[in-house]
Amino acid sequence: MLIGPFANGSAVIIGGLVGAFLGTRLPERLRTALPMTFGLSSIGLGIVLIVKIKSLPAVILALILGAAIGELIYLEKKIGLFGSASKKLVERIAPAKEGMTAEAFQETFVAILVLFCASGTGIIGAMTEGMTGNPSILLVKTIMDLFTAAIFATALGYAVAVIAIPQLIIQLCLAAAAGLIMPLTTPAMMGDFTAAGGFIMLAAGFRISGIKLFPVANMLPTLILVMPISWLWSTYVPF
Repeated sequence: MLIGPFANGSAVIIGGLVGAFLGTRLPERLRTALPMTFGLSSIGLGIVLIVKIKSLPAVILALILGAAIGELIYLEKKIGLFGSASKKLVERIAPAKEGMTAEAFQETFVAILVLFCASGTGIIGAMTEGMTGNPSILLVKTIMDLFTAAIFATALGYAVAVIAIPQLIIQLCLAAAAGLIMPLTTPAMMGDFTAAGGFIMLAAGFRISGIKLFPVANMLPTLILVMPISWLWSTYVPF
């Protein structure tokens, strides 16, 4: 029985509810500084994952093609609409947070949705548990997400808790598919996959920290393309 995805989803829900409840009770300087720290942590994690790269040209090609596909299908815009719909839904039950424009809400919501749902830690953790039954990686992510969700919910409100739904679906699908995917992969393919996730985490960190507004959601198709491109590159381009 899978444990990690449900534990991780529960942490996001609890953190989101607690953070939204505390809201303005936390000092403004704390609510401002900690998201920047989480952004820095995402940048650091991205760098750690990128160094696992095996074929730089293959990963860059996957990033370019993935970002192009995301732009063409307006992926980030659709995810932003999901965030806005979530916000309106929870506002029927709980009052909205003041002091944040709709545009700012969407920008931040998209970044943290990617942070929660498409991080290398979550993807590798879900696949690892699906293959071995060991939930330890996802349990580590659970602890981190509990505090991350709480801090972001002080600004974004109860909508943060809704992120647990796509996160749980993605992790369950990855865990279920891991038994089919993992035997077909090579260490090089896994290294390039991890590195591609690192680039996305790096972009999300820059966005959360307010350094550069990368369209991180539009980069997500990269995670689908990088393994086959890595295999083709290593097979037909032997250098």
